[in-house]
Amino acid sequence: MLDAFSQLFSPLLLSMTLAGVCLGIIWGALPGLSTTMAMGLLIGLSAGLSQDVSICFMLGVYTGSVFGGAISAVLINIPGTPDAVPTMIEGHQLAQRGQGGQALGMAIAASFIGGGIGIVLLIAFIPLILTFALNFRSWEMFWLAVVGIMVAGSMASGSMPLKGWIAGWLGILVALVGLDSIHAVPRFTFGSFALYDGVSYVAVLIGLFGLAEILRTLPSKNAPTIPSAVGRIVPPLGLLRRFTPSAIRSGILGTLIGAIPGAGANVASFLAYDIGRRRAKPDEKAKWGRGSYEALVCAETANNANIGGSMLPTLALGIPGNAAAAALLAALTLKNVNVGPTIEIDQPGLIYFIYGALIIANFMMYAAAFALIAPCVKLFSLPRGILMPLIIPVCVIGAYSVKLSMFDVWVMFGAGVAGWVLIAFRFPVAPIVLGVILAPLADENLRRSLLVFEDKSLGLVLSQWIGTILMVFVLFVVVEGILRGLRNSRAKNAPVAVTK
Repeated sequence: MLDAFSQLFSPLLLSMTLAGVCLGIIWGALPGLSTTMAMGLLIGLSAGLSQDVSICFMLGVYTGSVFGGAISAVLINIPGTPDAVPTMIEGHQLAQRGQGGQALGMAIAASFIGGGIGIVLLIAFIPLILTFALNFRSWEMFWLAVVGIMVAGSMASGSMPLKGWIAGWLGILVALVGLDSIHAVPRFTFGSFALYDGVSYVAVLIGLFGLAEILRTLPSKNAPTIPSAVGRIVPPLGLLRRFTPSAIRSGILGTLIGAIPGAGANVASFLAYDIGRRRAKPDEKAKWGRGSYEALVCAETANNANIGGSMLPTLALGIPGNAAAAALLAALTLKNVNVGPTIEIDQPGLIYFIYGALIIANFMMYAAAFALIAPCVKLFSLPRGILMPLIIPVCVIGAYSVKLSMFDVWVMFGAGVAGWVLIAFRFPVAPIVLGVILAPLADENLRRSLLVFEDKSLGLVLSQWIGTILMVFVLFVVVEGILRGLRNSRAKNAPVAVTK
């Protein structure tokens, strides 16, 4: 850790971390621009940076954008990111009473505490997970990739998990285009030499979370109202001390939720909000939904603690904890960094560098948030008709800059249109990203396992107990998802009793 910090305190890395944090806060504050969209678009722009600079910059963007959604949620009742919805419910009520600045101050403090809790738990538990994960071989790694896709698909589509699974396997289908990694046999290339190198996951990522979002939100004509003043920003120390137990509880919960692949910060913030309401004292519970500081603290602590939690499976197992972590995993893959059980063997010291970068980004987020609130108030008031077209060149540059190929730009446009259509039919796009990222892992390890177990008995295959447990878990996820989908379908089609 000392070596990592001595490296991180160089002027270049500090400035790039600060730049990423500031850009992330501004991006998160703009309605309609999610954390995942920011991470996806900036992957291409970070392609020309060195490995250390790219990691610092992307982690800064990740940390800043998760908090940034609270600014527009509190001041104009429009959540900048999906996980800021509980913050919007409580924070805007406080802003209407002239306490918007103090509500944002509490959100900043809660975000800092939540980020710290997530980082501490990440550092504490990742050695245990890495030790266990070293027992994973090809057969286990294949099922681990399938678990990531199936769990993410199930959690991303609440009423009908089948749509989430379809999206995940569509991502796998896209990633299998090109020459296979073992025998170099062309697959789904249709005679096109441009497809021999496969489909760029960066172009797909930018299209799904950049262009698709532009196509979805550009027709909206609702312009936010700019507040005239936000009032005091720095919250009193007594108020912070009063809600410390709620912050710690929500931080631990947010970290645990983040460690579940596919859950995401929105699940963490809503769950922490609900549990906080149930455990609140009677006098404080009466304020929930009408402007409660405790509710604000619970939601903001949980979604920022989710950052450290999402890094647990991403670094230890190579399975992204959420779509934003999938974008970060794509950025690491672009730098030839192989995360997973052997990260400490393949990249000695990298994991400590990431710890230190997260810690520095969290402190910089706390300082930069207070300075950027006033500029953000003016910036996110731009009409979407002006803002969204300005992002299109960023999408094009990001897709082109990875391989300097116009083919990737067309792939980005195709993925954007496809994502827009899927969103219109209520298909989640996050599982597609996980499918694209995890498909090479699943494909190569499955084919290697088939070679290893060739002419072997089924009993020998099932004797690999970790793989068998993962296989049973996948079956459980499928059965549970089907039953849940049938229950929700029956509930929707159930006749409603009418009384006179």
